[in-house]
Amino acid sequence: MSEKVTPQPNQAPTHDAKLAAENMTSGNEPMPAVDLDADYEASKAFSVSEIDRTGEGAQAAAKATAPNFEVPKPQESAPKTEATGNPSDYLDMARDVNPVAESAGNVDDELVEKALKKGEAAK
Repeated sequence: MSEKVTPQPNQAPTHDAKLAAENMTSGNEPMPAVDLDADYEASKAFSVSEIDRTGEGAQAAAKATAPNFEVPKPQESAPKTEATGNPSDYLDMARDVNPVAESAGNVDDELVEKALKKGEAAK
């Protein structure tokens, strides 16, 4: 698809561009033709480097992105759980998770009576 360029001397950014545009409009210089499809096809040749056209490009890319250190594979281990019906095992597990809850369990009758007295409304 060839397009014709129509230069406008009054929109030229430099003096040289203005003179070239005037020469083209007056017919002293030929108007340039722009073929977008041909330019696009020609640009494809520049998008691939010479090394990528051979097998060396893939080898160079693999070498550049290869890790410097060997990473060991993780070892998989299955969790070992033994089912017991003993409730004290669960209590021990709960104490491991929240050791503070143990101190809150020391409530006796005297402590309850003190709390009730403090909670009464003033007379």
